[in-house]
Amino acid sequence: MAPSAVSYTHDEPVGSGHAPTATAKMAALPHHNAVPVGKATEQEAIEEMAGKWSDFKFKPIRESQVSRAMTRRYFNDLDTYAESDIVIVGAGSCGLSTAYCLAKARPDLKIAIIEAGVAPGGGAWLGGQLFSAMIMRKPADAFLRELGVPYEDADDSFVVVKHAALFTSTVLSKVLQFDNVKLFNATTVEDLITRPDANAMGGIRVAGVVTNWTLVSMHHGDQSCMDPNTINAPIIVSTTGHDGPFGAFCAKRMVGMGGMAALGGMRGLDMNIAEDAIVKGTREVAPGLIIGGMELSEVDGANRMGPTFGAMALSGVKAAEEALKVFDERKAQCSEGGKY
Repeated sequence: MAPSAVSYTHDEPVGSGHAPTATAKMAALPHHNAVPVGKATEQEAIEEMAGKWSDFKFKPIRESQVSRAMTRRYFNDLDTYAESDIVIVGAGSCGLSTAYCLAKARPDLKIAIIEAGVAPGGGAWLGGQLFSAMIMRKPADAFLRELGVPYEDADDSFVVVKHAALFTSTVLSKVLQFDNVKLFNATTVEDLITRPDANAMGGIRVAGVVTNWTLVSMHHGDQSCMDPNTINAPIIVSTTGHDGPFGAFCAKRMVGMGGMAALGGMRGLDMNIAEDAIVKGTREVAPGLIIGGMELSEVDGANRMGPTFGAMALSGVKAAEEALKVFDERKAQCSEGGKY
């Protein structure tokens, strides 16, 4: 069991006539994984701060330093990821699982994640009906072990994570630690970049995404023209969930352009049918576009599974596998004669 943040250990001398006085001491907290990136600075453990708060003071800073530290890095990321290898649309449980598997398997690839919300994680911060526990049907427990997420082996059929946020925060933190991944949250995909492809349905293949700040996208109707930005990439993995304000966006856009047939529409809840179908069906639905998770239910007319999350994790695992199968071919196509 992890130590408590504060332990009370100071006792009065024996025979003093006074009851023990509770003096806060910081317990020894594990911090061996916190490694400074770049320039090394003098390091102080939090245990050394205990009892010194009257003289506490932060290091001095000028406000412009904060502004420059944020903007310089963000604009450098925009420049770096303007040409990405794989773009994942949606940072829910499926999208994050995809990112984890891709980044681990191919640290040489530049992977951008576009998430419309400020907070990544989609609907995986809670279980069903705002309850805490997350249910995962076996064999998705293999992915929990991969991440190091503890769970209760409740039954031959499923396991229980004590709080859905434990899974989501863990996979999110691990994804963000990869050097080859950048998460652009509060950013939405407004359109797809396409190229002519005589062999594809509708004569198009997908070659990137068109992006904008989410708040800007939400106000196109009451403001003057606010043009978007772009990211080129040979593979787009779309995991935006079932139909909604931003849900199933890539699937709906492809139908609108004639690049896919009409959507099947998500069917009613059937856990046993739904989860198998989503994992098995995760695939490249058009050249350069892979769809997984609940967005796929809209494409295939698959059932929904409700508050069980194994298919979301394993659809992400399969999406990563499908992306790597076709990556070299799609990259060659997107290089446009070797120019990029």
